[in-house]
Amino acid sequence: MKKVSEKILYQGNWLELKESIYDNNGTEVKWEMVDRKISKITVAIIAKLIPSERYVFIKQYRIPIRNYMIGFPAGVSDGKDLEHDIKKELKEETGYSGEIIKISPVLKSNPGLTDETVRVAIVEINENMFENINPRQELEPSEEIEVILLKKEEISDFIKEQTKKGVDIGVGVWYTFNLII
Repeated sequence: MKKVSEKILYQGNWLELKESIYDNNGTEVKWEMVDRKISKITVAIIAKLIPSERYVFIKQYRIPIRNYMIGFPAGVSDGKDLEHDIKKELKEETGYSGEIIKISPVLKSNPGLTDETVRVAIVEINENMFENINPRQELEPSEEIEVILLKKEEISDFIKEQTKKGVDIGVGVWYTFNLII
């Protein structure tokens, strides 16, 4: 496919809605997509408390779905200092400080809608460190986040319970849940 043109249909503070026109061997293809204006890098954090081996989930009200969702701590990064941004998002949303064990390669989250990328970080939190004993969130005014700590064997029942209550479950939680159970 060859890109012919692109135009902005809507531009907000954080997002743009674009229409791209491509030529696919003589056939015109139009595609609408969403772009982040500032950063296309999202970080998702799978964190585990040590020594209790509880996983850190968040329950957050997400305006686009008009509902609460179970997910992982996450945020955006400008890509200049990914490790700093991961630690900052973890601290803001959960109050915890941790050590990054691994960061995924660049992943595509929803390529039918956006060119945004995701980096998944695996983080261990020493819950016996002073700053992690009574963690305090540093939420932005637009955030409403509850921290949820679960042992591996509790995750399945928790997801089922939340689903019955009408709470949405993030795709990353489902993928990870199936990998760690």
